[in-house]
Order: sequence, then C-alpha cells, then structure tokens
Amino acid sequence: MPDASSTTPAPLGRRERKKAATRQAIADAALRLFLERGYDDVGIREIADAADVSTTTLFKHFPGKEALVFDQQDEMKAHQLQAVRNRPDGQSLPAALREHALRHRLLLPGGNPDVNAFLRLVTGTPALLDYQHNTWLENTAPLARVISEESGLPPDDPAGTALARFALEAPRIARDRPDSAAALNAAFDLLEHGWQSIAPGAGTPPRGGRVNAQS
Repeated sequence: MPDASSTTPAPLGRRERKKAATRQAIADAALRLFLERGYDDVGIREIADAADVSTTTLFKHFPGKEALVFDQQDEMKAHQLQAVRNRPDGQSLPAALREHALRHRLLLPGGNPDVNAFLRLVTGTPALLDYQHNTWLENTAPLARVISEESGLPPDDPAGTALARFALEAPRIARDRPDSAAALNAAFDLLEHGWQSIAPGAGTPPRGGRVNAQS
C-alpha cells in the first residue's frame, strides 16, 4: 500500500529490520501481481514464490490475502489517533476527524500514478473495500479512548464511543455518492453539531497549554 502518512517509525534493530524487509518484499510482490492480473486471479502460493518465501512465512506476516494489500493499515490507524491528539489549538475533535477523513479515507485519485493504480485496485474489488472498512472499525475503541482523554469525558461515556464509531463509518456512507467529499462534509456537519450539544466546549485537553472548557 502506498505510504499515506508522515509518521516516522522508530529505529529498528537488526532482527526487526530483517523481518520488516521480508514483510515489505511480500507486500510489494503481492501488489505488483494484483495490479498486473487482478486481485481475484492471483493465489497465495504465487505471491510467496514471487517474494521468494514459503507460504508459512507469508502467513507469519499477514493473516490473509486481503491484508497483503493493506500492509500499512496499523500505521494508518495510529496516524488517525495522532491526528486527534496533535490537532491545532482550538480545533474540535470532530473537525480533526473530518480533516483526517478527507485526506486519507476518501480513496480519490490524484496526481500520483502509483497511488491511482492502487485506488483502482481497491475500489474495483468489493472484498478489499469491505476488508479496509472493517479494519478501520477496529480503531473504534482506541479512538474512543483518545476522544475521552482529549475531551475530559469519563472513559466509559458513550458519547466518545459514538463519535468514534460514526467518524469511522462516515467515509463508507460517502463513498458511493456522486460528490463523496460533499457527502463526507455533510456527515461531519451532523457530527459536529451533535458533539457540541452533547459536550459543549469539550474537545481541548487540560494539558499542553490547552484549556478544558468543562473544567
């Protein structure tokens, strides 16, 4: 998967570098074959052979075929959490989530041919779209925790979980609309208004020089 975030990884030891290189070689081989022949026409053994590894090694790095396409999904989910934590002073939580979704979740083509080819692969393969969406939903609990931390709400407050879930669902709702960006903005307008009615003024943490309006 083409790198879509600016997160800088921590330095790795020799063993970790070797494992990361093997993982990347498998993902690169898989993506090349998928782009050449289509996702459904490529088998796991072919990918392993192309990466010069065994199928056992392949499955040590990836749980299934779909995961080969989204090899950076964990990093992308972490990047979403950082986008909320590191948002500018005065920016609301829904606004930070909206900005992240517009930049990283809409699957819109741009000026990079490699990214465009990847997007065509994903958007043209329903199984990949479903897999990607479901992996994003795995971020619901971590995102809800960050929302609670940043807003000052109790950790078990359902408002944080609701905002996290709806923010993660919104790109799928917008995906099939003629103007997906406008549809996504409309969804986040509702989230913004709803959040302010539930937690007016919430969204800025009491640390780092920010002021918690509920304190």
